[in-house]
Order: sequence, then structure tokens, then C-alpha cells
Amino acid sequence: MKRYIYSLLLFFPLVAGAQKLTINKTTIDVGKTGFEVPVTATFELRNKSSKQMIISKLETDCGCTTVDGPKTVAAGERFTISLTYDARMLGHFTKQVALYSNATNEPVYLKMKGVVLTDVVDYSKRYPYDLNGLLASINNVEFDDVKKGETREVEINLMNNTENDMTPNMLHLPTYLHALAMPETLEPNRSGKIILTLNSEEVHQYGLSQVSIYLAKKLGERISNETEIPVSVVLLPDMSNFEGVNSEQAPQLELSAEMLNLDAHHKNGTIIMTNKGQSLLKITSLQMFTGGVKVKLPKQELQPGESTKLRVTIIPDQIRKARSKPRVLMITNDPNHSKVVITINVE
Repeated sequence: MKRYIYSLLLFFPLVAGAQKLTINKTTIDVGKTGFEVPVTATFELRNKSSKQMIISKLETDCGCTTVDGPKTVAAGERFTISLTYDARMLGHFTKQVALYSNATNEPVYLKMKGVVLTDVVDYSKRYPYDLNGLLASINNVEFDDVKKGETREVEINLMNNTENDMTPNMLHLPTYLHALAMPETLEPNRSGKIILTLNSEEVHQYGLSQVSIYLAKKLGERISNETEIPVSVVLLPDMSNFEGVNSEQAPQLELSAEMLNLDAHHKNGTIIMTNKGQSLLKITSLQMFTGGVKVKLPKQELQPGESTKLRVTIIPDQIRKARSKPRVLMITNDPNHSKVVITINVE
């Protein structure tokens, strides 16, 4: 029994001598599947030791499941093990595989659970995101080109994909966001929505403001990465606050490109910025929409005719985790380009 309890710990290092094995999640709930519709759970692991890991055996608990995984893992390497159940029995199921290796003295148990139904409705198109049992239509919210004083709304459609009643709530809301759940209680296999309202009067900086909110199944639930919904707000500046923008002497920004195509082999890109106007050009804000993007701008003020180079660098591993498209946002005092967005295409 002790061995079983230990296997449920998340991110727990399993040590044998100098070997270490870490597991992202030892139990995966695959949800609902149809009769004789195979379902697969993929476990993420890592050999954190300085030695090669040798997997001597992957043993399933019945002939109804198959397992796939490597036989050797290099030092420091991440790898996956996939467990597939054939779904030939109706009802709830729990299946597991025992992993035997030189990384641990005892076998490590990886479990998958779910339920097999005679008829399963496919909600994947309307609710493509599973936020810990609540299926959602979106998992990232952007309020773009917002003017001070505006009120905006976004609807997040929900489906209760569990067997218990839920009372959906949004946690960690900033003062400029308000959430309303309709209905307040969501029964199993029922749909609803959360209306997220932005009050731009409460946003205190121009340019990009970002925050993470969390979709909870009930009040008091602990937050987790599985329920995170990033929210971005782009508040446009009031151009009347900039001197000279309403005259022919206004600054004028010219870019050599508004898009960069980068990849793992070409991580850096450069855009030349030139002031073609007749007065001082000011870059008052320079921000990134996602992690994994770094920028370097030598000058944020350009005299008429002056140029500078914006250097953009990507970190591919971080970019792949981003939920929104990587972009660079600039706020300037050019009346025709008060908001400038540089898109980064990562191949």
C-alpha cells in the first residue's frame, strides 16, 4: 500500500544511487470515451541523472492495455510513456503500467482512469480546452485596441465534463475585470458560460497589461496551471497628450518590416526603425505578448532622419508553451502609428 501512495505524488524525485527520475503526472484522467474506442494517456518523464537510464520492463496490469516507451534514456533527457486502453468494457476504469528501471529500487506505477460510455458526444470542436474537468471554448483572452473609458465583454462557453455539480468562478481577477457565471450552478454534461467584462477606466497604463486568471469549479479551489487563462489588454494612448502630433511637424515612424520569420536555427532578427517626420519620435512603451521573446532597442527617442535597430531574439522552448502568437508591441507618439505590432512567425 505504501508503494501505491508514493506513486501518486507529482514531481517527486525517485532516487537510486546517483540516478533520478521525475514524473510530471503519475495519474492521468482521460475522461470519457466510446465503447471500443481506444483511449491513450501519455506520461511525461525525465532522467535527471548524469547517467543513462535503462528501462528493463514496462508491465501492464491486463491484456486490455498496451504500452509504448523507450528502452534507454540519455542523461538529462525528457521522454514519454504511452498507455492505451482498448475500451471494451463499459463503465469506469483504472489501468496502470509498472516501470522497472535502474533509476529506482522499486517499480514506478503510472495510472490512467476514465469512463467508457455507449455513446459519447464529441465536444472537442466547440470546447477544445479541458481546464481540469470544465471544457472551455477559449483558454486565452485578448482585449485589443481599447480606448480609455470603453467597456468590453468576452464570453467563455463552458461544459461540465464531470459527474458532479459545479459552481464556476474566476479567481485572481484584477480590479479592471469582472466575471459573471451563467448559470451559477452547472450540472453534469450541461453547458453554460462566463461573461468576462473589462472596465478600461481601471487600467492605469497605456500599452500592454497582462494578468493570469484561473477558472475554478467552485469557490475555494486551489489554482493550478491546468486552469490558467492569460488575459491581455492593449490600451491605446490619448494622442492629445503628445506634443505636436496634430501638426505637419509630427513624427513619422517607418519600419523596414512588420514581421519576422525565425526558427530554432535563426533565433535573431533585426528591424530598422527610422523617424521620417519633422519632430522627435518617442517609443513610450516596448512590450512582448508572450514569454520566450527578448528585444533590444538602443534608442527610444529618434530625431528627424535618425534610425535605430530593434533586435529580436526568441527562445524556441518557451515560445512553444505560449498560448498566443508571439508579438512585440510598441506605443509611439506618431499619430498614424500610435500602436505598432511586430508579428513573429516561428517555424
